[in-house]
Amino acid sequence: MMMEKADSIAPDTDTGVNERIARRVRELRTARGYSLDVLATRSGVSRSMISLIERAAASPTAVVLEKLATGLGIPLAGLFGGGREDAPMEPLVRRAQQPIWRDPESGYMRRNISPPGWPSPLHLVEVDFPPGARVAYEVGPRENVVHQQIWMLKGRIDLMLGGQLHELREGDCLAMQLDQPLIYSNPTRQSARYIVAICSEPAPSGGRSAQLSAGV
Repeated sequence: MMMEKADSIAPDTDTGVNERIARRVRELRTARGYSLDVLATRSGVSRSMISLIERAAASPTAVVLEKLATGLGIPLAGLFGGGREDAPMEPLVRRAQQPIWRDPESGYMRRNISPPGWPSPLHLVEVDFPPGARVAYEVGPRENVVHQQIWMLKGRIDLMLGGQLHELREGDCLAMQLDQPLIYSNPTRQSARYIVAICSEPAPSGGRSAQLSAGV
């Protein structure tokens, strides 16, 4: 039992993460020149909910944040950066400085591993997924193509990508392009832990592609 706890993401999540998400959404929306109404239309999240999120007055679910990330044209991991837009970029971030966030709906916990704001198309995320939990991400319009690889560190995750089921166990690694509905579920009685590597690239010329923003 003690080993189970040691292998999991620490439960004492950063209480300031909602403030960082709020600041990040405001900064990105302002930088793109989007009004609340425009972002609501692009993301499918209501104007009132976006306003609450930007004031750190709501605890949005992973599904809501994924929709916002889609509307803003970034991977979901991009909403969890700890620094301000004008903060100096550093190539190193210590584990104690990596923001941790818990999805209020499913209870899954994610740690943003990558240095915030560093100019790289690659993002690394560590996820602790509770037993019996399920998260379903929808397809949304994306300006970038998003690639993702999942490396299982412990336990089992069932991943449904479109109509294809992948049963992932310890040591397995799944690569995919996120262009279909994506469902994560843990059918076991033990928590699962995995690393997600996310990389985005410009969509082919000729218009926006329908891509999923993250799914982590």
